[in-house]
Amino acid sequence: MKLVRGAWKLLVGIKDALVLVVMLLFFAGLFAILSARPNPASVKDGALLIDIDGMVVEQPAQTDPFAALGGGETVKEYRLRDLVRALDAAKDDARVKVVVLDLDRFMGGYPAAIAELGEAIRRVRDAKKPVLAYATGYMDGSYLLAANASEIWVDPMGGTLFSGPGGSRLYYKGLIDKLGVTTHVYKVGKFKSAVEPYLLTQQSPEAREANEALYGAIFGQWQEAVAKARPKAKLAATLQQPDVVVAAAQGDIAKANLNAGLVDRLGDRLAFGKRVAEIAGADAGKPAGSFKTIRLANWLEANPVDKGGDAIGVITVAGEIVDGKAGPGTAGGDTISALLLKGLAEKKLKALVVRVDSPGGSALASEKIRQAILQAKSQGLPVVVSMGSLAASGGYWVSTPADVIFAEPNTITGSIGIFGLLPTFEKTLAKIGVTADGVKTTPLTGQPDLYSGTNEVMDRVLQASIEQGYRRFTGLVAQSRKMTVARVDEIGQGRVWDGGTARQLGLVDRFGNLDAAVAEAAKRAKLDPAKVHALHLETEPDFFQTFLADLMTGDGEEEEAAPESGGDLLARIAAERRAVFAQALGDAKRLTVASSVQARCLECGAFGPAGASARADARLIDLVLAKIGL
Repeated sequence: MKLVRGAWKLLVGIKDALVLVVMLLFFAGLFAILSARPNPASVKDGALLIDIDGMVVEQPAQTDPFAALGGGETVKEYRLRDLVRALDAAKDDARVKVVVLDLDRFMGGYPAAIAELGEAIRRVRDAKKPVLAYATGYMDGSYLLAANASEIWVDPMGGTLFSGPGGSRLYYKGLIDKLGVTTHVYKVGKFKSAVEPYLLTQQSPEAREANEALYGAIFGQWQEAVAKARPKAKLAATLQQPDVVVAAAQGDIAKANLNAGLVDRLGDRLAFGKRVAEIAGADAGKPAGSFKTIRLANWLEANPVDKGGDAIGVITVAGEIVDGKAGPGTAGGDTISALLLKGLAEKKLKALVVRVDSPGGSALASEKIRQAILQAKSQGLPVVVSMGSLAASGGYWVSTPADVIFAEPNTITGSIGIFGLLPTFEKTLAKIGVTADGVKTTPLTGQPDLYSGTNEVMDRVLQASIEQGYRRFTGLVAQSRKMTVARVDEIGQGRVWDGGTARQLGLVDRFGNLDAAVAEAAKRAKLDPAKVHALHLETEPDFFQTFLADLMTGDGEEEEAAPESGGDLLARIAAERRAVFAQALGDAKRLTVASSVQARCLECGAFGPAGASARADARLIDLVLAKIGL
């Protein structure tokens, strides 16, 4: 009995200990959640720290809070309009003594987004408030942001080199032939190059012509923006003869940058921190290089979005357009149409702005979104489209109901064309002695047949369907832009345009950002633009999921965390090149899983963040590398 009583006491003790541990974990978690909430009351005099350790996007994707536990790569995304709002609020607030741009781990953004953010930085600088930028190494996008700062710092062991848009992409025709895969392509548009990697061994003359024009226009705009921000910098020499410039500085890239006026100061993070502390004040009791910091999250909470006046609805079409439902950062046709229809039914909207930041995708989903936008027009609401960084192919399709279209000069748009892609494996199977046979009751029995290939009847049916889809697309554009179908076909054919050229062609009406589009929508609704607010029709992120994501990715108080280095210049270049491998895997996935008629822009990916492709295919990359022993 003593043994039983002892065992019982032991079990009771274990139970009590477990209950105590659970209670402690519960209260610790509750404290952590409450502590993680942005606290506007904590905003004191200091430096507003904008540490963009990730990508700048129109709409951040929903983060998997447990991705890091499985070894997956997590990339932070920062909403463009949040960063712009933070900067605009800082320029006239006396509590902000200096704005600090930490770009050491910046992973990029599309040209229009970077340009808009750079202009917001410039507004702070023009308001005579110091803006200090720091990075170990700058690339094209991060340098455009830094160029608008008062002081550009670079680590003496780092530096900046400019590559410009473009570069090589992979073509798979040779591999596909060796594997015996038959790639059936149905398309309209001689410039619709999204399918070329599967059909050719190199770029077609038409694609090269279009890309040279597009890349040249975008890069020209980048150079103009840098020259405007840093008029005394010797940019041309660095672009045209970087080897000569670096050799003149005995291989010291940072020194060459300083000599060219591209940067103002050389110094490591400790020296930079001390410089910020001279302006914002030092943080007593903390390591050298610390300074009084205003957290971005707290600052945004202290400067909320204005909600006064009448509501102008804003529906965002961001990311790839896909069939069905999708979370933020991907434009699910069902999700966006449901959000819009719900907003029209429940909110007292006076007008609608469609914010498009998409390279396109499913034609079916694009049409579903367009139909929901037409519902707003049927209710008498003015409809204004605001193109962000991308509004190409399916992104232009959903823009066609607009009364007026706004874009930026470096918006990537057009790509009016559609295609379908279908692989079959009859030759692959024949290589290993496998054949297929069966009974067919109609010309379309078993079609499309992945084992025996498609027949001529199916090919004609699918091509006719694609051609009808293109006629529908060009018809929508012609009606919207008051052009003839022949003219739309002339400037269509899948060709991609920069915003400046698109405006000249009549595909875009005016230059302007989202705020300009909201103001125009207010005017068309006969309202005072100063007395309206933008009501974004989107699903609010779940706080608990956001908290878990921050916890798993090691996010926290910026002023408490030891800053991590973004790596030297070679490391940053290597990270961007790694995305090429991710792109190859993405191309392979598109060949095997594409399941609908696509209105997609291939060229758009050349301008995006280096981390975007890597994020999408990181796990697949890691798996392949493990298999080949790397």
